[in-house]
Amino acid sequence: MKGYPIFFRFLIGFISVTSALSCNENREKLLPSKVTITESVYTSVTIQPDSLYQVYAAVGGILDKNFVEEGDSVAKGTSIAQIINNTPKLNSENAQLNLQLARENYSGSNTVLMALSDEIKAAELQYKNDSVNFCRQENLWEQNIGSKIEYENRKLAYELSSNNLSLLKSNFERTKTELKTKLKQAENNYETSLITTQDFNVQSKINGTVYALYKNQGEIINTMEPIAAIGSTNDFIIEMLVDEVDIVKLKIGQTALITLDAYGSKVYSAIINKIYPRKDERSQTFKIEAIFSEPPEVLYPGLAGEGNIIISQKENAITIPKEYLIDDNKVLTEEGIIEIVTGIQDLERIEVRSGLDAETYILKPEE
Repeated sequence: MKGYPIFFRFLIGFISVTSALSCNENREKLLPSKVTITESVYTSVTIQPDSLYQVYAAVGGILDKNFVEEGDSVAKGTSIAQIINNTPKLNSENAQLNLQLARENYSGSNTVLMALSDEIKAAELQYKNDSVNFCRQENLWEQNIGSKIEYENRKLAYELSSNNLSLLKSNFERTKTELKTKLKQAENNYETSLITTQDFNVQSKINGTVYALYKNQGEIINTMEPIAAIGSTNDFIIEMLVDEVDIVKLKIGQTALITLDAYGSKVYSAIINKIYPRKDERSQTFKIEAIFSEPPEVLYPGLAGEGNIIISQKENAITIPKEYLIDDNKVLTEEGIIEIVTGIQDLERIEVRSGLDAETYILKPEE
């Protein structure tokens, strides 16, 4: 403004200040307010029965019959479905026949061991006879009675019968051990075949309710696809999906406020009781579970809703609307821009810990 008279310089400055003041006066302004502010994490909600599990068949075959219907209550051990397959039945019958044969061979009336035992008895008689004849011939030979050939023949017969008796006894013990082993193997095979046969009757592992049946009569059953879903009848859990940026803020025992689409705007309280450590790579979320403090009277699997998990809460906190914040840590006052220290926040407001008091007006920044 060099070269202008002093009066004009004063007038231009006055107009500039007036203009700035007028601009500030036209902006929205307000005083910070003291309120109770709550910071929370948003999550989607799905209701599931407690202990819900997929029922799989241990064997393959054709579904002969479903013994239950969806919605039925079942006790642990209740038959869910019957699968038919002739191969295991035939295997079981063959195993039973092999077991009967093994028992007969080991301890029956016409056993191999009995035949060997008879052979041993005959060999023992032969051995005794040859032994007596050899002793007699040996005594005669010592008295120089008889021929040497006769003596040697008696001796040879004695030694052969002795060796034959030893071989028969050894064969008896070996055969006995083999037959006992085969009997045990046959018993094991038969028990295994019975277990396999029992697997064709699929049973519930818990007391609960049948929530789904996935196969109809006549359909092919394999071990890779579930045939039913069973879960608790009265106990339900809340499954929640949380964004990975928020999972570090959560811990077991925190309170969650839940709304369900089926119950309109009614709010239910729940407690976080489990945090799954593995992230779902497809959705980039973590799964957590909660239980109702006071559940609704009626719940069904799959009911959906949303929730907010309370991270922290503070009463009488100095707060401002988030739209009045500049660069995350500044606000505009009538005296200019100042820095503040922020604290917890919710969807609309943020706490001011220091740098601004409740008596100072703040102006809404220009968009």
